Amino acid sequence: MQLAVFSAKPYDKKFLTSIRLTELDEASDIEIVYHEFALSLETVSLAKGASAICVFVNDDLGAEVLESLHANGVRAILLRCAGYNNVDLQAAQRLSLFVANVPSYSPEAVAEFAVAQIQTLNRNTHRAYNRVREGNFNLQGLLGRTLHGKAVGIIGTGRIGVAFARIMNGFGCRLLAFDLYQNDDFKKYGTYTDLDTLLSESDIVSLHCPLTDTTRHIINDETLSKMKMGAMLVNTSRGGLIKTKAVIAALKSKHLGGLALDVYDGEGPLFYNDHSGHIIDDDELMRLTTFHNVLVCGHQAFFTEEALSEIADGTIRNLADFLHGRKCENGLVQDHGKEGLSLVRKDSVPIRI
Repeated sequence: MQLAVFSAKPYDKKFLTSIRLTELDEASDIEIVYHEFALSLETVSLAKGASAICVFVNDDLGAEVLESLHANGVRAILLRCAGYNNVDLQAAQRLSLFVANVPSYSPEAVAEFAVAQIQTLNRNTHRAYNRVREGNFNLQGLLGRTLHGKAVGIIGTGRIGVAFARIMNGFGCRLLAFDLYQNDDFKKYGTYTDLDTLLSESDIVSLHCPLTDTTRHIINDETLSKMKMGAMLVNTSRGGLIKTKAVIAALKSKHLGGLALDVYDGEGPLFYNDHSGHIIDDDELMRLTTFHNVLVCGHQAFFTEEALSEIADGTIRNLADFLHGRKCENGLVQDHGKEGLSLVRKDSVPIRI
């Protein structure tokens, strides 16, 4: 069978090809085809001939794309990420597609990066680095705040949120959290409260929740107005959690004291590619980069050797479940169809799933 990998970068090829899962290798000969560009209506035809595809956070898996994939013979969609807001799951269910993600991969990687962004922005190390390179050792404008004793609000207490809480607890911070589903693991480090209380009391607010209809633009004009004057906002989850125009206004009024982003609402056409030789026509993103108290990174919080290895391993395990017709613990669509795809073992014994 053929597995088509979209939005493939050199590191994806390295880690996916390095995974050797015995049960998968013995099951069939699998050809992996890598495509550097994202999956979209314009590129979906290149999946023809593949029984499964592997996609990432900014690939388009809307209903129309899914229908085209199905018509081209694709029966499995493997997400090499935790988020699945870019997938029309209802359409996938209707088309009897197998869809699975990698819900947990080194949550510490993302949590540690959120802390790195906080420390960088709080202590102005990015600005100090540039000054010293030019022979400027003046400390004016580099004043930060001690994290010990500060209140940190965490919106979303899944694995990453708890990993973040564990680290910030080590700094001696007071931790508050808001989540519709309380996690006993977080209660070791802090207390749950309502969203309004969290926003009004926190010196730092960090987002660690998925992007859903209820969380889209959870940070908006109204919620920003409830934040403590001069507080810092951090987002390493999904760009759509923040209404960009609202944070720009809050930065201009100096109500928001700092903003650290690893994700951006309009990142799809931009992130993971080099645009240094082009004019970027996203006015809101360019406006954000003009603020001295804003730090924008290119969705790299997950980017560690350990996380990439776990993502590749989880993706291949999901593929193995699909090939063997097993129940997949990471499956996002229930009772996906088994349309009799025939795969040939190395010993020429057919497997039907």
